[in-house]
Amino acid sequence: METPGSQSSLHRANLERVVRAVRLAGSLTQAEIARTTGLSAATVSNIVRELKDGGTVEVTPTSAGGRRARSVSLSGDAGIVIGVDFGHTHLRVAIGNLAHQVLAEESEPLDVDASSAQGFDRAEQLVNRLIDATGVDRSKVAGVGLGVPGPIDVESGTLGSTAILPGWSGTRPAEELRGRLGVPVHVDNDANLGALGELVWGSGRGVRDLAYIKVASGVGAGLVINGRIYRGPGGTAGEIGHITLDESGPVCRCGNRGCLETFTAARYVLPLLQPSHGTDLTMEGVVRLARDGDPGCRRVVADVGRHVGSGVANLCNLLNPSRVVLGGDLAEAGELVLGPIRESVGRYAIPSAARQLSVLPGALGGRAEVLGALALALSEMGDSTLLDGTLSAATPAFT
Repeated sequence: METPGSQSSLHRANLERVVRAVRLAGSLTQAEIARTTGLSAATVSNIVRELKDGGTVEVTPTSAGGRRARSVSLSGDAGIVIGVDFGHTHLRVAIGNLAHQVLAEESEPLDVDASSAQGFDRAEQLVNRLIDATGVDRSKVAGVGLGVPGPIDVESGTLGSTAILPGWSGTRPAEELRGRLGVPVHVDNDANLGALGELVWGSGRGVRDLAYIKVASGVGAGLVINGRIYRGPGGTAGEIGHITLDESGPVCRCGNRGCLETFTAARYVLPLLQPSHGTDLTMEGVVRLARDGDPGCRRVVADVGRHVGSGVANLCNLLNPSRVVLGGDLAEAGELVLGPIRESVGRYAIPSAARQLSVLPGALGGRAEVLGALALALSEMGDSTLLDGTLSAATPAFT
């Protein structure tokens, strides 16, 4: 038995610090591990050698700053994580390893009016299909990250009543999927997972403070503060769509008037173009037409950008993020929407906060949320099983 404060317990703690740093980043040089963990270069070198000999990490030659270096990542067969993303019209599943490599990914349409039981049936089937297709060892599945389009109550794990999937209100998604798959499941809303995805794999790499804005059937924000998702005590932080722009404006689904969402979300924007463009128009179609030069669609996209920019300006004044990443179909409009966002930020944000802010389109497109689900599973898993080499014994297999 290890005694707290003993050399063996200190060594164990240092091992876990190194494994956690590599697990969260995907890969790091030994110098980066030292900076991240605060350990000395000599200690890191010894720990990496020990982990490599035990098969926990892989070390490959690389370069950093023009100098030769060694890149450290977790072994590709150390464990598996799964990401599941429920969207307004889709279900997407991805399988990845602990070295941040995506092994398989698939998306299929999802009827938004289907019951939660049908949705979880589909998710279970798709997960099992990808597991079989990749041939990975089911006993090495360390956890699942699950994304849903609505707020999750932190204490109860219940999906809130403002979810885009109305028939799912009051369900406990993590509990439901855990019962079907037999492994730990961690759940979060789609905006938070989009932020995680872009932070780890996309336009948010290298920053510690950012906001990921997703404009789709609703409007939400995933907030990253000091490198971690900020959810608030009740899990509802980031509901930027319900900032009031006009207290005499349209009635929002939340019960208030003139929320940002009522000027930017697809359900409110598309009817503006139906008289001239028909009833089959989608936000994806609006963006495509705007990029092709359609004047009506360009005006609508620009107006949406200005309204989103007002919300971003509020975030700048409150949180002073260094980067805002725009996700969803709207991001495909590029400068047609990013320009108006920056214009509003310059007009309404504190000048010093506006100068420090960069506004970028998401790099991951529709994959941001499912990759964020993988990142969530990676961030929530423990390191003890990796160090003990008992992952298969500690993690129950799929049923």
